[in-house]
Amino acid sequence: MGANAPIEFLAVQSRFDFETTDARTARRMTQIFRFLKSSPSIIFIVAGYVIFAGGIARGAYLSPGDHTIALTHGNRERSAIVHVPPRAAELRQIPVVLNFHGGGGHGANEQQYSLMDQLADRETFVTVYPNGSGRLDNRLLTWNAGTCCAYAVINNIDDVGFVRALIAKLTDSIPIDPRRIYATGLSNGAMMSYRLAAEAGDLIAAIAPVAGGMVVAGIKSSRAVPVMHIHSVDDPRALYAGGLGLPFPLTKSQVFHPNVDQMILRWAKYDGCSAEPTIVDRRSGGEHTQGATRYVYSPCRDGAEVDLWKLTGAGHVWPGGKQKVMERILGPSTEIIDANQEMWNFFQRFSLPG
Repeated sequence: MGANAPIEFLAVQSRFDFETTDARTARRMTQIFRFLKSSPSIIFIVAGYVIFAGGIARGAYLSPGDHTIALTHGNRERSAIVHVPPRAAELRQIPVVLNFHGGGGHGANEQQYSLMDQLADRETFVTVYPNGSGRLDNRLLTWNAGTCCAYAVINNIDDVGFVRALIAKLTDSIPIDPRRIYATGLSNGAMMSYRLAAEAGDLIAAIAPVAGGMVVAGIKSSRAVPVMHIHSVDDPRALYAGGLGLPFPLTKSQVFHPNVDQMILRWAKYDGCSAEPTIVDRRSGGEHTQGATRYVYSPCRDGAEVDLWKLTGAGHVWPGGKQKVMERILGPSTEIIDANQEMWNFFQRFSLPG
């Protein structure tokens, strides 16, 4: 039966007993179970649980909507918000996008700001908003992305290990596709997605960091990891040209940022891409005379690609996300591109090798 075959539901007696059932019925039920075992498109119901014939139990799966997943890792209580789209049950395996909040934020803040769930519901992928660590339970949280940021770095939090544990935990409640797990994030969250690409290339199929560079020393991935970077040259906080950024609000804490162009060249070289990029898209307009240019390094090793969306006139923001948020600190919002749509278009082209 083909992958697109209609799904059949077979009601199976929950307490079927071969010894008390006539031989003809027993033989028929045996045939049904053998058929189900060889037909992954068929599902059946036993004792109130929906089960895929391939062996994937569906009774305990998360329903559509928002859920909080909690686990202990490194002797710390960690958590994440998980958004399940309405049509998740239609897919045998579903892709996942990890979306990391910025320094000082938290998962709910990133969920509300990036507005990614709207696209996830249309395109049917799961969004996960992990919470970083900090002195307070769910506020002023950061990620250990290498040299940034704050509490997570000072306390040497194993955030790569946490992400691996989180994905393992998710498999108990969501039929995730292990070959299609992607990472993005804003600022310190963007840095975290870079660390995952550098150190967990066996787990993360592709990344799309927004307004934050790579601050981990080396790239250890055994495969070429596809990268789409989104950043404004007028970002007042994560400086595009690199250098020491402004202090975090109400603190004296500063972060040294990499030069974005040099960082992208480094990734293009590591991924074995062509030395010179091709300009594939230009856009202009917006309230502040904004612009966006997309540079693509391709072809690359392992079928990867390295892309750069280079924006002008925008601030330290999520393009296409919630508009006019803290503009005195972050700079101008922008809708010159929709970061969610651009990165999803990019992600869909890549998966881990089978």
